[in-house]
Amino acid sequence: MLIFDRQVALKEHLKSISYPKTTIGFVPTMGALHQGHLSLLQESLQNNTITIISIFVNPTQFNNNEDLAKYPRTLESDVQKIKSLNESILVFAPKVDDIYEGKTISEHFDFDGLENQMEGAFRPGHFDGVGTIVKRLFEIIQPTNAYFGEKDFQQLQIVRKMVEKEQLPVNVVGCHIFRESNGLAMSSRNERLSAHEKQKSAIIYQTLLDAKAKFGTKSAENIKEWVANKFERETDFKLEYFQIADEATLLPCLRKSKNRKYRAFIAVFVNNIRLIDTISLN
Repeated sequence: MLIFDRQVALKEHLKSISYPKTTIGFVPTMGALHQGHLSLLQESLQNNTITIISIFVNPTQFNNNEDLAKYPRTLESDVQKIKSLNESILVFAPKVDDIYEGKTISEHFDFDGLENQMEGAFRPGHFDGVGTIVKRLFEIIQPTNAYFGEKDFQQLQIVRKMVEKEQLPVNVVGCHIFRESNGLAMSSRNERLSAHEKQKSAIIYQTLLDAKAKFGTKSAENIKEWVANKFERETDFKLEYFQIADEATLLPCLRKSKNRKYRAFIAVFVNNIRLIDTISLN
């Protein structure tokens, strides 16, 4: 298995093994890999000549320094998981200076308002950081296809918008959410949960399922009130937001339309650990 910590070395290697019909599949991650990440790699392996995974905790997308400091960094075990899946996968695990060249700041992007909803409203500058790192990784790797999990659906739409606006020749592929046996969406942050917290966090996905069931007969505002009241009674959890939004624009659903697709989005704190999830309502 080949592991690169410098972009120059990775670029040189890709030049040496590429040929006219080579396709490159790319899975960008911040490490602490779980089955959801591995499923993205499997999708890439099935559909591309070369598969690359990046492992890089990107500082510019964190608006909370404590969250950045506590983010799990498990490169050694990550590499073992990748190796057990397929030794041909290339690993790009750069240092901050290699990516940002001494200037750890974000570019500013206009995502047509997608960046102002939900995550963007509660995490100022977050999506500028996401856009910055994804654009740089795309420029370094020049993938044919890039794979993202739908748990971070807003991020997925942001990346698609960036690719469109920057006219980058990358096909962005959204992949299904992998869940724990109790329904909790797999996330690197789950590593920070105790067994008890992980078990109780099943309430997040159950709330989304209940919201989906109600969406056929209840208004979006009525469902939002129901969710807020539900979490007021749950002392172990703090609801940051629950929103029902248009999938394309991410704008809040004010009145349902038969011609639109909607999703429910939720962010919850469990003992200061922030978890997000989403579900399609159509």
